[in-house]
Amino acid sequence: MSSTTTARRGLTTTDLALVAVFAALVAVCSVVAALPFGVNGVPVTLQLFGVFLAGAVLGPVRGFLAVALYLAVGAVGVPVFAGPVGGLAPFAGPTAGYLVSFPLVALVVGLAVQRARAAGLAVTTAVVLVGGLVGEVVCWLVGALGIALYSDTPYLPTVKATAVYVPADLVKLVLAAVVAAAVHRAFPQLLARR
Repeated sequence: MSSTTTARRGLTTTDLALVAVFAALVAVCSVVAALPFGVNGVPVTLQLFGVFLAGAVLGPVRGFLAVALYLAVGAVGVPVFAGPVGGLAPFAGPTAGYLVSFPLVALVVGLAVQRARAAGLAVTTAVVLVGGLVGEVVCWLVGALGIALYSDTPYLPTVKATAVYVPADLVKLVLAAVVAAAVHRAFPQLLARR
């Protein structure tokens, strides 16, 4: 059976391993560096760095699945969310919008990097940055919606208040773009697999 046939039938063992590894990476990024300050109790973490990196390194399908797996593991009670906490409570709290947006962010970044997979390091970095900026907007707006619903505050003022997270998120994006471009240079076949 050819690898093309295998890819059409579904995820390979390697794909599943990569999904699991990146789900674990996002979990580590959310727990290790959580700073307990922010808008309405939403901490500043490296979580979004892991989400950006999952999409940028794995592409849209595997990146989306890695982040979805991370959320599923947290939802069943494993303490992989900032705090560290697990269970369904974070999906009903101020972080709910951010959590819901993360798979979409990985998908958007993955779609962007998939377009640039044959390009050089500089182009790949630039494409990841552009995809990440779109992903950041999605994360920011959906995250603010979650906070507004949780705290029963108007949406637009909440969007403005959550802008405090954007500079740190942009730093995470730049780091993820540089790391992803270096990974693709070292392993050019990575995105060709999926």
